Amino acid sequence: MKNNHTLIIGGGIVGATLALKLAQAKRPVTLIDASPKCNEADWAVRLAQRDARVYALSLASIGLLKEVGTWQKIVESRRKADYSQMQVWQLNGIGELKFGDEGLSDESFDNKAIAEPNILGSMVEPFVIEYALWQRMQEEDVSGYLTVIAGQKVVEMDWLGAQQGYRVTLEDGAAIEAALLVGADGRGSFVRKQAGIELDTLDYNQTAICCAIQTAKPHQATARQAMLPTGTLALLPLADITVEDKANPQHWQSVVWTLPRNQALALIEEPPRVIADKLAAASTYELGAISQIESIASFPLAAQQAKSYIADNLVLIGDAAHGVHPLAGQGLNLGMLDVLALSAQLENDFARSSGTLWGVSQTLRTYERTRRPHNSLMMHSFSALNWLFAGELAQSRPVQQIRNEGMYRVSKMKPLMRLFAKQASGV
Repeated sequence: MKNNHTLIIGGGIVGATLALKLAQAKRPVTLIDASPKCNEADWAVRLAQRDARVYALSLASIGLLKEVGTWQKIVESRRKADYSQMQVWQLNGIGELKFGDEGLSDESFDNKAIAEPNILGSMVEPFVIEYALWQRMQEEDVSGYLTVIAGQKVVEMDWLGAQQGYRVTLEDGAAIEAALLVGADGRGSFVRKQAGIELDTLDYNQTAICCAIQTAKPHQATARQAMLPTGTLALLPLADITVEDKANPQHWQSVVWTLPRNQALALIEEPPRVIADKLAAASTYELGAISQIESIASFPLAAQQAKSYIADNLVLIGDAAHGVHPLAGQGLNLGMLDVLALSAQLENDFARSSGTLWGVSQTLRTYERTRRPHNSLMMHSFSALNWLFAGELAQSRPVQQIRNEGMYRVSKMKPLMRLFAKQASGV
């Protein structure tokens, strides 16, 4: 067994990106994905439909996908919607923030390789990213270092000691040993539970309704978010995928509408036309009437953070380590920053030890010190923003006045607005 063998449990975007990052560095890695194995025909069926969900990829995440050779495939697919502006407003207040329209110059970035002129990020459907990652994994320069096991769940984890790492047993009885075990298996992480790592959680008592809508007005490469008394309403650009779309571009949006749980559950039972009309009214017809609505779904909202990101020979990344409120669309981006930090620290300490140490406790502790405070700050900041705009207390006159004046003042400070744009880009 090579001392730099890594086993990643969870084949989603974050886990797959880390697997590619390591394989590109010629480090043996095994990726276990519980989802069924797909072929080209399976992917074609998935990609033929518009997904109401969309990820707001920051420039930092785009830069990472470029590094692992995946972003180029997404660009070729034409299934992305770049955005160059962000608009935030509140229904009953004077405050409005609109930034990014001046673009982000190359001087805004330390890494020129990831700079994208005049954009803050790009909206991409999950299946589009996953397909590009799958395509990249088949290529010869990485396939020799990367083993992918799909359609198998992990049923048992055994720690063999610091020198040996873990033995993992799959549903079919196969056993795999690795020096480092990475949990990238989502919010309900089996790895985290088996390691005995507890969670800090916060239930918002809110539910998000997501859907895809066709609007009367074009999105104009702008990500919009209304801060309503009931919760946030995001209108995010979607890629044009059909011939009809391309003849009348920029009229499809991805919606994430946050509501009190009981209100959301009642609304989701209404006919689609009723939901569309109420959604247009809630947005104060910012993009006009809604002519079509597709793929209506809902999910409960809660924030969570693992009390530790690490154990002996084990590390958590992405949603297995942390989950935030979707109001800023940063959940996946935080996971991608985990990938960057962990891969860099692994390579740094491996090189310093002349190729003898991989995933040791010191390496993992450094990763945790780098990422956990940042993720905690982001989680609590999003929770504070949600509290500031939604709920009974948020509608009291003193809070409204403070909020309105604060947004108005911030909107007049161009350097601060440019800083917000840079922070939104993730670099």
